[in-house]
Amino acid sequence: MDLSTIIGIIVGFGCLIIGYILEGGSVSSLGGFSAAMIVFGGTAGAVIISFPLSNLKNLPKWIKLAFTSQTFGTEEAYETLLRFSEKARREGLLSLEHELEIVTDRFTHQGMQLVIDGTDPEITREILESNITILEKRHKVGISVFEAAGGYSPTMGIIGTVMGLVMVLGNLSDPEALSHSIAAAFIATLYGVASANLLWLPIATKLKMKDKAEVAAMEMVLDGILSIQAGQNPAILKEKLRTHMGSTLDSAEKAKEGSAERRRAAVSESR
Repeated sequence: MDLSTIIGIIVGFGCLIIGYILEGGSVSSLGGFSAAMIVFGGTAGAVIISFPLSNLKNLPKWIKLAFTSQTFGTEEAYETLLRFSEKARREGLLSLEHELEIVTDRFTHQGMQLVIDGTDPEITREILESNITILEKRHKVGISVFEAAGGYSPTMGIIGTVMGLVMVLGNLSDPEALSHSIAAAFIATLYGVASANLLWLPIATKLKMKDKAEVAAMEMVLDGILSIQAGQNPAILKEKLRTHMGSTLDSAEKAKEGSAERRRAAVSESR
């Protein structure tokens, strides 16, 4: 699970509720089925109008992406590209054909297959860059859906509040219930603004960050594949890939060193 998403939602809504209680409010007064129906139902309707159903069918996938962690195979690609570079340097590009069978990442597999088949470097670059562009366009749709929900939701809250006030003004004969009815009417605005700023817009931002991370991983693979095709020295390739990975590689290497030290300590104790 992506803990930052879960923790952020809990902290955000929790602080709102606790702050409300500290001001003397009651949690029960925040409930409003009709307000929730107007805000969330209206937002859902507006989003459905805005996007084709062929795009919206991926909504569960986008939500899952926001709530789960992904590594995008960066560390595996780093090690694979280095291994391929060293082998190609010693035995030639055709020697990588059997190695390619164990590569699970589709993008890396496709790129290396183009290299092994002797495709022109410029054509290889164009094909792989087209894949990256298509990925970005696909991700942009998911981001746009949540950004749209974040834009519609506060407006639906205002609509719900106006509808509630219309009902209040149409029933002024009961002054005792007037204040309660006005407070209930503003619950819709609360739902709309809170859901926009604690759910829809933050999820859109999280998807943007994950899109950038996946594109960065693919760009690293693209750079590595073109370097292997050009016959560059594996040492130079390693420095290139390290530049792409940055702090990710440092963390991975520290984790490996820590794991190795624990194994050595376990062996020493067993002796």
